[in-house]
Amino acid sequence: MEGGIRWAEVPAYVSGQVVGGIAGAVAANFMFGSPLVSFSHHVRSGTAQVASEFIATFGLLCVIWGCSGVRSTVAFAVGAYITSAYWFTSSTSFANPAVTLARCLSDTFAGIRPKDVLPFVLAQLLGAVAATLLSRLIVPSLELGAEAVVARHPEPTDLRLPR
Repeated sequence: MEGGIRWAEVPAYVSGQVVGGIAGAVAANFMFGSPLVSFSHHVRSGTAQVASEFIATFGLLCVIWGCSGVRSTVAFAVGAYITSAYWFTSSTSFANPAVTLARCLSDTFAGIRPKDVLPFVLAQLLGAVAATLLSRLIVPSLELGAEAVVARHPEPTDLRLPR
C-alpha cells in the first residue's frame, strides 16, 4: 500500500496497539477502583456473537475505505460507526483484535472471557479481509487513494528536534 507502513514495521505497530490497549484497560480499572487486572467472566460465544463481530469489523473497514477520499471525515465516521455498532451488534462491536484482548482484562459488562477472544479475533480478521476485497472490487482505484487514509510515518532520521 502506497504511503502506509512497511511490512517490517507491522510487528512494532501491532505491539504498540496491544500494549496501548492493555495500558488503557489497566488505567480504566485503576480509575474505577477495580483490581488493575481482573479477567472478564462475560460470556461472548456462539455463532451469533462471532457473526456479529465479523459484521462489525466488515462495516468499520467499509466506512474507512469509503471515506478515504476525504481524510478529514475518517475520524468522525469511525466514531459514529463504532458508537452505533455498539448498539446494533450483539457483540457490542469490538472490531479490533487489540481492543478485544484489552477488554478481556476487565470483569465488566464490556468485557469478554479470555477463552472467547480467539473466535472474535478470527472473525475480525475475516471481516477486515472481506471489506478490503469488496472495497477494491467496487472502487478499483481505491488502492491509489490509500495515501489519504494512512498517515505517513517519518523516517527515524527525520525525528530531529527543531532548534
